[in-house]
Amino acid sequence: MSSPINFMTRQVPGISSDSRIIQLMDTTLRDGEQTQGVSFTPSEKVNIAKALLQSLRVDRIEVASARVSQGEKEAVTSINQWAQHEGFGGRVEVLGFVDHTRSVDWILQTGGSVINLLTKGSEKHCREQLGKTLGQHSDDILKTVGYALSKGMHVNVYLEDWSNGYRDSPDYVFGLMDKLKMVGISHFMLPDTLGVLSPDEVFASLSDMCKRYPELNFDFHPHNDYGLATANAMAAVRAGVNNIHCTINCLGERAGNASLAEVAVVLRDKMNVQLSIDESYLARISHMVENFSGKRVAANAPIIGADVFTQTAGIHADGDHKGGLYKSKLGPERFSRIRSYALGKMSGKASLKKNLEQLDLELSEENQKKVLERIVSLGDSKQTITTDDLPFIIADVLESKNYQHIKLMNCSITSGLNLESTASVWVNVDGTKHMASGSGNGGFDAFIDAIAKVMASHDYTLPDLVDYEVRIPKGGHTDALTECVITWSCDGELRKTRAVHSNQVFAGVLATLKIINMQLHEQSLESSKG
Repeated sequence: MSSPINFMTRQVPGISSDSRIIQLMDTTLRDGEQTQGVSFTPSEKVNIAKALLQSLRVDRIEVASARVSQGEKEAVTSINQWAQHEGFGGRVEVLGFVDHTRSVDWILQTGGSVINLLTKGSEKHCREQLGKTLGQHSDDILKTVGYALSKGMHVNVYLEDWSNGYRDSPDYVFGLMDKLKMVGISHFMLPDTLGVLSPDEVFASLSDMCKRYPELNFDFHPHNDYGLATANAMAAVRAGVNNIHCTINCLGERAGNASLAEVAVVLRDKMNVQLSIDESYLARISHMVENFSGKRVAANAPIIGADVFTQTAGIHADGDHKGGLYKSKLGPERFSRIRSYALGKMSGKASLKKNLEQLDLELSEENQKKVLERIVSLGDSKQTITTDDLPFIIADVLESKNYQHIKLMNCSITSGLNLESTASVWVNVDGTKHMASGSGNGGFDAFIDAIAKVMASHDYTLPDLVDYEVRIPKGGHTDALTECVITWSCDGELRKTRAVHSNQVFAGVLATLKIINMQLHEQSLESSKG
């Protein structure tokens, strides 16, 4: 039977050899699966387990509860087979119960070698849930522990509700510890089951536990009900605990467990400890778990959120451009991510320049000003703008001429399934206001019908439409800006107009107004010459 790996001698590049080594145990596949609505398939469990151990390099993983289902048993068996083959034996753990042989046998049948035995860490739980005394419960625990050890297993023990037990019935906690401390248990795992502790309380209680039982190996298992799980993990390490439990994306019951990404980065940066974690995989594994669990990560979640390396304010982009003034130790490159500069109503010249650099584009100061004005205008209308939208905006702005012969004041277009589309327009043509309506086979066709009626009174006929192209940026979403390019036949000459809008029909509308403006301008020039 494989023994748990001793990481106390492992060296991590870039960290001094005399700093403490802290192990992280990930329980996404067990405690994380207690999140409302989350249930991983056996295949998903295997893939997450492989990513956690092989890529992210967590020290241990807890993958299931014993005796839950046949599917769970198949998943744990597959994980154990892979772990043994790849040299990760002894690092896959399963929650078991005080049921003498049943949980132990279930785990052994999956090829497992570590049981995390769930015991009652508070007198209230022992008395009211089990209806037993400390002596009776400890006798039951010792039977299960003895059986597991006789089968060559490694045994860890959870003291469920330990945080409340330590506060309300410390004599019970110490009595249980005294009965179990010499029987061969590898880790005593102390959970803040209901997430009720503050950092000061964590430090005081765990310092006491470590001083009372200096020969024992303690884990701390925080929950995040008060949003203090990461701070509590720091307090636990400061108190002398060397093993912290986490989950990917804070999964877990109620408000979830401690975020592995947050805990790993905070312990490394703020407490100068050694960890086995490969930070470059944090975001990738977060996305994997997000997809498999169906639970979305907040865009502003530290380390892994979509927006946490995006600067929005123009003054921040300017500071970074001039000297990295708004950068910190939490650089995106550290996590295999990139820094971005948001485009919108708060953008400044530096924000635009940063995005142009990313696209390897150059614009004159005058053209940058024009493009920035368009970006701010789009942002004011709450449209989302990405770097991928920028080439569309640039092309649209640089092609635009400030001809204002026809101005669109308002426009309403409606379409329905198996119904003719209608359009109502209000336009100003060289100072004269017009309202007209039209119908057609689709919204754009209805607009053309309406605008043709208006322009007929100005002796203008739209040129023939030769081609109509609509596209969004690569990788764009359904709310992406849309570029419409229309090719017109103007007295045998092909001319193109382009426009950008989040609504593809209105992109076509704006492109049409451009050709009208261009031709009216040319007519006015001819008239002035005559």
